[in-house]
Amino acid sequence: MADIRIRKRKRMRSKEIKALSSELEEMLGVPVFAEDDTVDIAESSDFDLLFVDNDILGLIVEGKPFLTIRGIIKYRPAKRYVTVDMGAVPFITNGADCMGPGIVEADPSISVGDLVWIRDEKNKVPLAIGISERAGEELIRKSPGKAIRNVHNVGDKLWKTGE
Repeated sequence: MADIRIRKRKRMRSKEIKALSSELEEMLGVPVFAEDDTVDIAESSDFDLLFVDNDILGLIVEGKPFLTIRGIIKYRPAKRYVTVDMGAVPFITNGADCMGPGIVEADPSISVGDLVWIRDEKNKVPLAIGISERAGEELIRKSPGKAIRNVHNVGDKLWKTGE
């Protein structure tokens, strides 16, 4: 078990779950959290976490909800993705920020400050969750410099907590 501190875990009301689910569905293009799911919210050291039936499938970063990598794997969203070339994969899975030249494809609807998920070019599997520092059209242009700030990646404390 990883050393992530979880405090103040409480059960969400069905009205709150519906609002959160519809916000995530609009953002990601797929339905998340069924009505019979039990959803808890808890504080952790870095951000708030969303537990769905005792699995950490969501997080709240800077007041914005999003799915964790395990949540992305479970619900398979159709929006807010950024695809990187295979050369960038080892760096991103080690927690590095995503740089512009490594981006192969991106959802054009992404805005600056949006939470996005990063996937690899070959297998299309999620590698990380990050905050976009550029708009979707600008991400595709491959300009040099940081494009996405890494928040959660495969192999970090949050990922290991779910093992």
